[in-house]
Amino acid sequence: MIDLRTLETFYFVAQTGGFNRAAEKLHTTQPAVSARIAQLEQDLNVRLFDRNKHGSHLTAKGRDLLRYVEQMIALRVELVSAIAGDSSLRGNLHLGVSDTIVHTWLPELLKRLSVEYPGITLEIDVDASAGLAEALLNNTIDVALMMGPVTAGHVTNVHLCSYSLDFIVRSDFPALGAGASLRKLAEYPIITFARHTRPHSELKELFRKAGATGVRLFANASLSSIIRMTLDGLGIAAIPKEVAIEHLRSGHLRLLNHRETLPVLPFTASFVPRPDMPLSGMVAKLAQEVASDGAVGSKRPSR
Repeated sequence: MIDLRTLETFYFVAQTGGFNRAAEKLHTTQPAVSARIAQLEQDLNVRLFDRNKHGSHLTAKGRDLLRYVEQMIALRVELVSAIAGDSSLRGNLHLGVSDTIVHTWLPELLKRLSVEYPGITLEIDVDASAGLAEALLNNTIDVALMMGPVTAGHVTNVHLCSYSLDFIVRSDFPALGAGASLRKLAEYPIITFARHTRPHSELKELFRKAGATGVRLFANASLSSIIRMTLDGLGIAAIPKEVAIEHLRSGHLRLLNHRETLPVLPFTASFVPRPDMPLSGMVAKLAQEVASDGAVGSKRPSR
């Protein structure tokens, strides 16, 4: 009789594309995974995987089996949810989060998760959105809260919120008039997101189109560091106002009047739907609720 544990092992090898990666997911050893797959192939009298130096790939019979195994896993999840409720679901969820969300509503999301899904064990990675997208496609994280969307066809993207960039300065920054031009702002260092990010490249293009030559974009991967540099009077921050809301309300920082419409950054909860991970969709939905509540409840500081 083929047991569910062996079928789960087969599923994770198929899902991750390798015996070692499946062993990591299952918290076991590669030889144990290999032994289960060898026994399964013997029981079914078929070869399920073609193995080479690039990984393990399903055979035609393997793809047929995968469809049945996915149905079995989905049915088990449905059974638990129907009988015990969603709050009884347990498991490890690897969450990738962009720095902007860390500085806005992530704490509220974590509070809601602990209340509504107490059986979840969270592992959180903070990274740039490009790194999160790569990790999601490589199956090393389950959900990415990031500047999205991820354009791969098998990825589901749930819109969370959008934040526009603002120019933010220390409260005693020199007055530049009712609405400073980009050429005027280019006389000062502009402190913003890291190189090879969407806001950095869009800001660079915006200054170029305005004819602001010689603009100094200080790239920084840490929003905390950008805020600190701005508080120290080292330049003009180009970041969403939401990440510096406490400093704006306290009066240590202020929004700078300007003429231009700055880029808007859309954020998504992106995940690959999997029958073994119903929590991904649930967390994405909860993140959407939290982000929406935060957007409705926030007040824009005066310039």
